[in-house]
Amino acid sequence: MSFANKTFVVTGGASGLGEATVRRLALLGANVGILDRDGERGEAIAKELGSRVAFFEMDATKEQSCKNAVQAAVTRFGNLWGAVNCAGGGGGKGPLLTVDKAFNVHDSDAWDITMKLNLYGTFNVCKYAAAAMAKNTPDENGLRGCLVNCASVAAFDGQKGQVAYASAKGAVTQMTLPMARDLGVYGIRVNTIAPGIMNTPMLARATDKVKAGLALGVVAPKRLGLADEFALLATQIIDNAYLNGEVIRLDGGLRMDYTSKL
Repeated sequence: MSFANKTFVVTGGASGLGEATVRRLALLGANVGILDRDGERGEAIAKELGSRVAFFEMDATKEQSCKNAVQAAVTRFGNLWGAVNCAGGGGGKGPLLTVDKAFNVHDSDAWDITMKLNLYGTFNVCKYAAAAMAKNTPDENGLRGCLVNCASVAAFDGQKGQVAYASAKGAVTQMTLPMARDLGVYGIRVNTIAPGIMNTPMLARATDKVKAGLALGVVAPKRLGLADEFALLATQIIDNAYLNGEVIRLDGGLRMDYTSKL
């Protein structure tokens, strides 16, 4: 497909996987809305990339913020053909056990924020983006847009201390097919990428030794994934009109057993 004059929004677009996706979409000639909480970084990227890229502040944990950001991007550029949902994370409190050695139970606030950030935010952006895309004039394939969500290999290989994160990402994978079926009548496709261990700012503070250890379970190539490899796959999904309802692992063949550590 031609990306020229088509608008895409990217949540978490001010860093990591999201930033790489913003840059690749802009390179392909698309209009891009950066949806993120980090206004300073988001504005800087938009300024660097030019008038076809704009920043819109969004807090993925709040539905109204998601709605407002999507609508602002549509107002700015006049159309919307896709959303790539990269906003997410572990909730900020690190690994939490269901019950720890002192018999303390999993913190409920940490569970809630992890769900809101990874699952609710993804779903809310999807529904408001889909409502906007449903108004498009269909292309030659009868399509009006594409949603690309970001899960994690934790959805399948969740580790000790990841029960909230793995649950949220697992839910993202499981809403892929039913959402694709819901939105098929409008010609809107839905796919999900489940990245492995990616060399993003989340791992920036890790030493080279730690990174090498994390890469040991990768089949090939023996390294961490690159943000631009995620971005490349996201744009390929958008470009491939017949790809729908799929969850694609992007992990170099990594399968994490219960002794592995993220």
